[in-house]
Parts: sequence; C-alpha cells; structure tokens
Amino acid sequence: MKKFAGLILAVCIATYAAAQTNNNEFSRKVSTRGYAEKEVTPDIVYLSISLKEYFADGNNKKKVDIETLEKQLYDAALSIGVKKEDFTIQNIYSYNAETKKKGNTELLQAKQYRLKISNLNGLNSMMDKVDPKGVQSTSISGYDHSQKRQIEKELKVAAVQDARANAEIIASATGDKIGKALAINDNSSFGWNDIMPTPRAYSMAKVQMEAADGVGNMDQELDISVRPIKLTCNIDGVFELL
Repeated sequence: MKKFAGLILAVCIATYAAAQTNNNEFSRKVSTRGYAEKEVTPDIVYLSISLKEYFADGNNKKKVDIETLEKQLYDAALSIGVKKEDFTIQNIYSYNAETKKKGNTELLQAKQYRLKISNLNGLNSMMDKVDPKGVQSTSISGYDHSQKRQIEKELKVAAVQDARANAEIIASATGDKIGKALAINDNSSFGWNDIMPTPRAYSMAKVQMEAADGVGNMDQELDISVRPIKLTCNIDGVFELL
C-alpha cells in the first residue's frame, strides 16, 4: 500500500514539474500587431434607373409604353457587357399623367431597375440608346471591386508578416529570437463601405428641357469619377520567444 501511495505521489510530482516547465515556456512570449494597407479603385458600379411611360406630344393616343423602354434599356445594357442576371427590377409603380385635354388624366406605368455594370466607359453609350423622355431618373447606389476577396487575402497575409517582423524587432532588443506563432487574432475590418456613395439621383426632366433648346448634354451628367480608397488590415499575433 505504501509503495502504491509513493508511486502516485511520484506521478503527481512529475506532472506538476512538467506543467511548470510548460508554463514557464509559454510565459516567454511577445505580442505584436501587424498592419497592411493598399489603395484600390472600384471597377464595378451599381446603377439605379427609373423608366416611365409617356404620351408623345401630349397626345393620349400615342403612348410610349414601358415594354418598349425596357427593351431599349435591356438591349443597351447587354451591349456593354451587363449580364442578364445583373439586370433586375427593383420596383414597379404608376402615376397620373395629364394630357392636352384639360382635366383628363390617365394612369401610366413606371419601373425602377438595378444594373451591375463593370464597363464604366460604356455608360454613356448605353444611355444614348434609351429614349430620354422615358427616363425619369438615374442614381448611383453603390460601388464594388471584382477582386475584393483576393485583395483581402493579400492584405491579411501582409499584416501577419508585419506582425512577425515587429516581434523580431522587439526580440532582437532583448537578445532573443522568435519561434512559432502561439496565437493569431484577425481584427481586420475592411473599409469597402467607404466607397458606397450617398445615393444621388438625377432627374431627366432637365435633360429633356435642354435637349428641346438644343443645348442638352447628357454625357456630362453620366460621367462617373471613381476615386481610389485606402483599405487597411490589422492582425494581432502572439509569438514564442526563444
């Protein structure tokens, strides 16, 4: 019985000694933060366009219907590379339109579309193929980047490498070296929302009035200046000291 108790005691002492060794080993560590940044320019725009039926010359017998306008926009969008699945209807509504006959109104249809456009240089040519009198408004609802995930991956890798480099600088000051990574904490929060603009609408009524006067210039209103943004990434790392 005494031999058995002594054996248990010996095992407990050995386990405690091993635990103390491990605790001492892992207490020799250094914590740092890695940082990476990259400037990118969005290459995708989300465009919202509202089309409306109207009467040619105010005559209620010559209605330009929504199906005609929609086909113009659809064909024009596909001609600049917009995919079918990226041409969607956001809303359908109606409005009262007055005709030349006093007090005579008729219910007309209108639709709002959302287009995901990668060919930003084709915006003007697309809108040139749509009847301007049938365009109620346009607005930019957002921007994006086709290589978003790859960019995020590159930034995370660079941030981890920077965290290790910072740890090596600290360790060299104490005459130590860096071993394996004990913990990595991903604090990255990419600023893609920084390229989301406040939705801005442009009424086509002004274009139509200017066109009637011979001074209309739709191109100026559709030029999109996409400015680059800076994305940042922060990674916390804990490294073993040797």
